[in-house]
Amino acid sequence: MKKFLLIGSQGMFGRDAFEVFCEAGYEVINATRADFDITNLSAVENFFDQKSFDFVINAAAYTKVDDAEKDRESAFAINALGAKNVAIASAKKNVPVIFISTDYVFDGTKNSLYFPSDPVNPQTVYGASKLLGEENVRLENPQHFIVRTSWLYGKYGKNFVDTMLNISKNQTVIKVVNDQFGCPTWTRDLANGIKTLIESDAKFGTYQICGKGVTSWFEFAKKIFEIAKVEVEVLPVSTEEFPRPAPRPKYSAMENGGLCGAWEDGLRNYLAQK
Repeated sequence: MKKFLLIGSQGMFGRDAFEVFCEAGYEVINATRADFDITNLSAVENFFDQKSFDFVINAAAYTKVDDAEKDRESAFAINALGAKNVAIASAKKNVPVIFISTDYVFDGTKNSLYFPSDPVNPQTVYGASKLLGEENVRLENPQHFIVRTSWLYGKYGKNFVDTMLNISKNQTVIKVVNDQFGCPTWTRDLANGIKTLIESDAKFGTYQICGKGVTSWFEFAKKIFEIAKVEVEVLPVSTEEFPRPAPRPKYSAMENGGLCGAWEDGLRNYLAQK
């Protein structure tokens, strides 16, 4: 039985990942900020020295995309330096590391599915910090899986699906951006995709695990209400009508290599368990 060290186990993805791997019969060691500071290499190495495991999943992340524009130091400390420290410590133990990255490493100008080999060009502090995290992981531990994902939602964190459903309780008309395109991904689907990656003896490298297919936030919202059987009017608006500190990629849909099913199926499964 393989044993995993799961860093960032209390996050939206981390908590679902813990359940998915435990249900599959794996032993999971949870690690949170209370266990060690990911930005402190000696603290990371000290924790690693006291444990035995076969894989490390680094799901610890600074994910406040807008806040990162003003808090560059924190974003890079966690997403880049933290990733480097975990990669160094895992390499010393000769165990593979799985680093969760993002579609924000792309600039969103391609207008067709992004492949792992496509040029990267982040337009935000968050994206840049994650990209440096990727580079650090590749440099420090040859045994790595870099997993890019996008538009995450899950029951253990604030997310677009729940936000839409909550808004619909008080509003009959909801405006949603219709000129940003990507791949919605349920956190459990991401965890299962990682499990598939590991169990298939895939080569180390960069992968993309996200819902299959492309949609806009507007169409995503409409599908949420359709499946949940909520009567509400959804109006399409432009990004310019909802300015944010950090620019969003216009198009960040990724080719997922068959590691995840259709985004609509993930949404149905998520809503069915609510």
